[in-house]
Amino acid sequence: MPQETKALPEDAAGWAGFFSRFATILLVANSEAADVAALRKAYPDRVLFVFFNKVYKVLSGPFDGDSLLVARSSPAGANIVHRREVEAVCSHFPGPKFNGILNIKAIPAERLSEAAEFGDRPVGHLDLSEHFAGFYPPDYAPTTGFALALWLTEACPDARVVLAGFSAERSDRWKLFHDHDWTFEQIVLRLMARSGRIETTGTTSPTPLDAIAARFPGVDREEIALVACEVLAARQEGTNRSVDRLFSVVKPLTGIDGFLRRLKPKTRKAKLAETRK
Repeated sequence: MPQETKALPEDAAGWAGFFSRFATILLVANSEAADVAALRKAYPDRVLFVFFNKVYKVLSGPFDGDSLLVARSSPAGANIVHRREVEAVCSHFPGPKFNGILNIKAIPAERLSEAAEFGDRPVGHLDLSEHFAGFYPPDYAPTTGFALALWLTEACPDARVVLAGFSAERSDRWKLFHDHDWTFEQIVLRLMARSGRIETTGTTSPTPLDAIAARFPGVDREEIALVACEVLAARQEGTNRSVDRLFSVVKPLTGIDGFLRRLKPKTRKAKLAETRK
């Protein structure tokens, strides 16, 4: 179902209407756990595949299904714009079923890019910065996939939202950035999955607690969760003591590290953010 015009929505209501056209909205994380070929076979009908930013992490060639590219913004604008990756990323979507680009921001400091900066393709914008105010831990920013998934379940409650590869696990090829609260996001996503608000695929299942509950059916899940929290708290305290001892050893090196970092030239992203303040 290709987009009929060059215009894509510019507000939440418009995007809710856009997504309602599809029976299934499949969000594909940039993760080794996401197998796009297998997903195409498992979800063949009226599915919108939603990809994020550096799609070459999960796409090795052209994708010809119904698709949407979500481009996350930073204070310097959309990441694929200031990194000059727009054409390289969009080359994976050469067919008529590419619906275009959704430029999204999730915190106030981020800046949306002008549509013209993405070239000759449909572009829309969505500002979710207020949507997460007072909910997401304030010292971090929501990941793009988490932000869109949560918003979809609230703005499009009748939609079937499937998350593929949202494992929040490091791999040999791809790293996790400390800009996001991965623990918080996994708690929310698993609660949403357990309540039936979303579906997940390509992630580890069942969890260890599920295995314990299956082995001891006479024990309430709440009791298992409480004991697990007690064990984790004890182990966390032991880890904290070890970290304190380690920090006392490496603390003199932090001054040297800070000095060397100040000598590094500013990145293009940092310069762009400064000029646009």
